[in-house]
Amino acid sequence: QVQLEESGGGLVQAGDSLRLSCSEPRRTSSNNAMGWFRQAPGKEREFVASIGWKAGTPIYADSVKDRFIISRDSTKSSVSLQMNNLKPEDTAVYFCAVARTPVATQNSYYYNYWGRGTQVTVSS
Repeated sequence: QVQLEESGGGLVQAGDSLRLSCSEPRRTSSNNAMGWFRQAPGKEREFVASIGWKAGTPIYADSVKDRFIISRDSTKSSVSLQMNNLKPEDTAVYFCAVARTPVATQNSYYYNYWGRGTQVTVSS
């Protein structure tokens, strides 16, 4: 069973930055893509960013492209999301997830392990 531990959420003002982290202590996800999703109140969960097991070229949702950066550490067992120039519409619970494929994907169908989520609130 893959367990994911997320951290780094909080309350910030528009234009600020936050860094989310997600670790998988048992290191069973090193050959899998990892990603971030988010869910705002009253909305469906949506894709944010994903990175493959070889790192390679990550993929981003259009709404966060050029503001967010996803990265993995050298052990491939943790993933971070650097969020810059945050906007009120970025307010959501952010979930880390591990895919069952090694290639980055925005399709939640391919993610079979999920963290509990961390709250990000951006005030205007």
